Amino acid sequence: MPDPAEPRADLAELRRRRALTEDAARPDAVDRRHAAGGRTARENVEDVVDPGSFVEYGRFAIAPQRFRRDVDDLIARTPADGLIAGTARINGDLFGDERSACAVLSYDYTVLAGTQGALGHRKKDRLFELIDRMRLPTVFFAEGGGGRPGDTDYPVVSALDTRAFALWARLSGVVPRIAVVKGRCFAGNAVIAGASDLIVATRDASLGMGGPAMIAGGGLGDVHPDDVGPMSVQEPNGNVDVVVADEAEAVAVTRRLLGYFQGSTATWTEPDQSTLRTAVPERERRAYDVAPIIETLADEGSVTLLRPRFAREMVTALARIEGRAVGVIANDTRFTAGAITAAASDKAARFLRLCDAFGLPVVSLIDCPGYMVGPAAEAESLVRRASRMLLAGATIRVPLIAVVLRRGYGLGAQAMAGGSLHEPVLTVAWPGAHLGPMGLEGAVRLGLRKELDAIADEDEREERVRQATAAAQENAKALNAAMLFEIDDVIDPAETRSVIAATLGAAAGPKPSRGRFIDTW
Repeated sequence: MPDPAEPRADLAELRRRRALTEDAARPDAVDRRHAAGGRTARENVEDVVDPGSFVEYGRFAIAPQRFRRDVDDLIARTPADGLIAGTARINGDLFGDERSACAVLSYDYTVLAGTQGALGHRKKDRLFELIDRMRLPTVFFAEGGGGRPGDTDYPVVSALDTRAFALWARLSGVVPRIAVVKGRCFAGNAVIAGASDLIVATRDASLGMGGPAMIAGGGLGDVHPDDVGPMSVQEPNGNVDVVVADEAEAVAVTRRLLGYFQGSTATWTEPDQSTLRTAVPERERRAYDVAPIIETLADEGSVTLLRPRFAREMVTALARIEGRAVGVIANDTRFTAGAITAAASDKAARFLRLCDAFGLPVVSLIDCPGYMVGPAAEAESLVRRASRMLLAGATIRVPLIAVVLRRGYGLGAQAMAGGSLHEPVLTVAWPGAHLGPMGLEGAVRLGLRKELDAIADEDEREERVRQATAAAQENAKALNAAMLFEIDDVIDPAETRSVIAATLGAAAGPKPSRGRFIDTW
């Protein structure tokens, strides 16, 4: 009778071949990766998933280059055809097995520079279809050099019939998809990142639609890979949502980002809410940082700012309030006085669609003098781009709560409230807030133009403006707007968090049906 302790030949061969797919089988490649300051694909996958939960697909695939390389060499040097992929759990300790189920894919830069091989594309096709069928949130480590020209084992002219990109794009609005970018990420790999819902990138990443070879081939000169799309460019231009120091931090941020879409947490700690009473300066023209207000309203340690260096007048963030995941938009008066620019509207509109697609309520913190205006602003396609935010806000299906912190003027304030102060499920203001159809001094100068033109003395004219503006400010107080029921209530700032939590509890119900795609921009 066979000895169970002695493996059969077929099992022994399986174990040998499986060992060849592990990092330990390629110490030179691993050492080079570590020496360059990076982690291997398997190290990243192991770090992001819950221990023991990863089920791999296509482990034994190799680069399809049998016509030019020995099979044993391909087995040894191109494991998984440079793409690790499978299902797993992430954050299972917080959300349980069912809500923590996900998919994870990672290009392996130690295998042919993370390029996209023919079997890797087939593997993506397989995983993307399973992600759709099983509704699996997905993490994709996208580093790599794009399409691979050296594969030989299949007939091809253009390879433009590859389905992976369409299948990946079709998942927009179906499941949350987070791309992680480290080092160089070009061409097809960059498209995987760009078509994702959120991009987390390390500070040393270079992200571009074409790498150095493609740039040179187009007659555009020689460009160093790190200069194609560095984070010094991609962070302020809004292409990347969160920039981190290294892959370890990228994994930690990715787990937190994914958690917002996995559900509510059972425990939280609440900051001191009384500090909100003095968080906004009394002087209307004094700028302030709105981030501490968001962090005070939210559960401690739960806030993640998205695209923080792009369109800085508009803050977008994911957070939790009493354990419930929410999206937050807010005006930052340190930039353009909080006026909504074309870029800010793009930023907010895309964020609203993201929240709507995955059932996250939105809290809007308003301190807005209106839309940015003038010839320079109009040169940025302001009319169309500004209107995107109104369209997005008016069509979201998740609860929206608006809080006027200090100023709510004009169409910009309406856009922050979904198009109207009565569109949110609740619109409240803090006691020092003022509301109006436009900036009050501007309204005075416009409304009293003939009277002011008739005053010859400049000092007397400006004194008349000050008097009229003061009267307009008195009329524009939030309490007066509340008396006319333009807003639902005026509240003590320290009550804001509890009011939001109670309203979200009342608005709780079935999540909106998914299926709306999310703009890449």
